[in-house]
Amino acid sequence: MIKVVRGNPTPEELAAALAVVRVRAATAAAEPSGAETPRDAWSDPSRIAAARLPQPGPTAWGRTYWPS
Repeated sequence: MIKVVRGNPTPEELAAALAVVRVRAATAAAEPSGAETPRDAWSDPSRIAAARLPQPGPTAWGRTYWPS
């Protein structure tokens, strides 16, 4: 049950708000329960780990994170 606690919405405003709530509830019910959100490619740690390791040397620390 939805209850308006403040304000005085018009019937059109109330219908719009209820439509949004119903669509979001239907979308949430349609998703599989074990669905995992896909990762963005830029945040994937394997992207960095797959690159060639930097050669030892005095500036190697600066190349450890940013692949060339």
